[in-house]
Amino acid sequence: MGYGGSRADAGKAVGRSHDGGIDGIIKEDRLGLDVIYIQAKRWEGTVPRPEIQKFAGALIGKKAKKGVFITTSTFSREAIEYANFTGNIVLINGETLARLMIEYDVGVSKVKSYDVKKIDTDYFDNGLK
Repeated sequence: MGYGGSRADAGKAVGRSHDGGIDGIIKEDRLGLDVIYIQAKRWEGTVPRPEIQKFAGALIGKKAKKGVFITTSTFSREAIEYANFTGNIVLINGETLARLMIEYDVGVSKVKSYDVKKIDTDYFDNGLK
């Protein structure tokens, strides 16, 4: 998505047990002057507000200005309202995540492609009347 220069330099996974609510860090620019903290959850149901509040607390603990909370599921209305209230947390639900993965070729592979053809009218205008 253009962060941190190359894909290899853009960020790193840091999530482990007792990770303090941070699963990854993205360098926002090539020099790493600003970072975006990531929380990723494979969730069965709707992600509730308390999960976003925990992430907001983790961001405060890191003195972070920006965070992205990613889930394979959806967010409750209250979670969305709280993230909007903080002004520094972006929520990415499963549908948006899938769209971004396809758009940026992350974790996907091309199975089939199609050529779309149109009539070349110039071909017929060059002496084939």
